[in-house]
Amino acid sequence: MPVKTKRVYADAEDADGRRILVMRFWPRGISKDKVDAWEKDLGAPPDLIKDWKAGSISWGDFSRRYRTAMRAQKEKIAALANAAKKQTLTLLCSCPEEKRCHRWLLKQMIEPATHSEPEARPKPTKRGQE
Repeated sequence: MPVKTKRVYADAEDADGRRILVMRFWPRGISKDKVDAWEKDLGAPPDLIKDWKAGSISWGDFSRRYRTAMRAQKEKIAALANAAKKQTLTLLCSCPEEKRCHRWLLKQMIEPATHSEPEARPKPTKRGQE
């Protein structure tokens, strides 16, 4: 199933599937019934948001720092990848520009895992038959 991204202020659509807010702070003017889940730990860390909005870092720096911060969230990202194998997910954030937002980076982290198969365990061998 696809992983989509959308601005949280855009109208909900049936095609959105499960709508997941991925921001550290709840967006103004959005009621709780507009999202299905809130994964605030997948939002950009506050210091990173501050640096980005101040214009003191490039998109490349933002991207690198966000990906580094998300290493601590491997289990949550894997859970979203598993969910995306069964249903459409839409990652929501307030940023107006999709491809300059952490939700786009998060989508890129989730999607490859939706296509991977579980690793096969090697069969045990008997001694001397190697």
